[in-house]
Amino acid sequence: MANEIWTIKRCLEWTKEYLAERGEEHPRLSAEWLLCAATGLARIDLYMRMDETLDAAQLETMHAAVVRRAKGEPLQYITGSTQFRMIDVACAPGVLIPRPETEMLVEEVLNYLDAEVLSPEAAARQRVELPWNDEVEQARKAEAALADERATAERRAANLTAADETALGSDVLGSRAYAEELADREAEEAATQAAEAEAAEAAAQAADAEAEEAAEPELDEYGIAIEGVDQETASAQDAAAPAPAEPRTARVLEVGCGTGCISLSLAWERRGHVTCTATDIEPRAIDLATKNRDALGLTSDEVAFSLTNLVSSIPREEWGTFDVLVSNPPYIPTDVMRSLPHEVKDFEPDLALEGGADGLDIFRRLLNAAPYMLRAGGLFACELYEGALDAAAELCRQAGLSDVRIVRDLTDRPRIVRAIVTEPKQRQ
Repeated sequence: MANEIWTIKRCLEWTKEYLAERGEEHPRLSAEWLLCAATGLARIDLYMRMDETLDAAQLETMHAAVVRRAKGEPLQYITGSTQFRMIDVACAPGVLIPRPETEMLVEEVLNYLDAEVLSPEAAARQRVELPWNDEVEQARKAEAALADERATAERRAANLTAADETALGSDVLGSRAYAEELADREAEEAATQAAEAEAAEAAAQAADAEAEEAAEPELDEYGIAIEGVDQETASAQDAAAPAPAEPRTARVLEVGCGTGCISLSLAWERRGHVTCTATDIEPRAIDLATKNRDALGLTSDEVAFSLTNLVSSIPREEWGTFDVLVSNPPYIPTDVMRSLPHEVKDFEPDLALEGGADGLDIFRRLLNAAPYMLRAGGLFACELYEGALDAAAELCRQAGLSDVRIVRDLTDRPRIVRAIVTEPKQRQ
């Protein structure tokens, strides 16, 4: 094979046929993925460069990848990465591969954060008009009216001919001489009114300056001084209505982070507004999640990974401070594990899949921890096995959580349970 000429087109067609003969469900797509990984090209580039020849190293990589795929190994493990929402995530054997359903879990968390934490409604502020503002406005209107009258008089005078004046007589109201005199008189009056308006405006500005010297200016929600508001009025407003809530950084606790895709997506999509603490019991998961964080340029202050069992490593002083507890825990019922596809049950880690007899073993432990980890009004959200959602929702209600909801996935199957902690707990 290495001594033959293999173009991208030939390799693509051969791989597609080879995988199809071995039961691959989507042989062409798999062939494209493998070729992209071997050549470093995007899928669109494959079709733009079909006649290019693969070199020896690319052929060797491709051959090894095709053998692995033919044995059923997941594409994500072979290529070493997958896309999750807006980020690329490195994948490796021993760590659960991110699924599209989990992208919906991230969406539920973001919707909650946007509505309840990151964008609180600010109290409306009304601009107060001072008494002299109306006087200045009236003077300006008078000035404009006089200017219009003068323009009318000038037009009237310009339209009168000598014959018109002879016919009408020199003392007629519409004569040129009278119109010009009227225009001059109106101009003088307009100038006087304008001077008065300027004086009134100057007085208003002087009063503003005195008010600024006497007290600090009132600021709007963006920190900009509100013009024309005296401090007594501002004080009355502040006493009557609460000040707008200040934006704050949301805190998320993820349990069972795997590749880190949930926490990394939250921190990436709301960078500067969300920080995450993520735990996992598998050392390979923590190592891989850290690698993914570093590749994105995120810091440990933005996403902190911890090797621990569930929430055991969370310091006591951080209990009750999180806005969200989110998890994609092991949730496949034991009996269902035997019927999973070959590439899942034989390649992905059982530790990240099996959830006990009903799939809710880990969920129950998370539900018990939620009231201790979350603040009042905090969100508890978990992705679960489709047949366990009703039972999970009932467990949430029995635990005293409110606003319990079941969210369906893209195939219209129940997939996520979410609920609100209304009464946080403290261990003695």
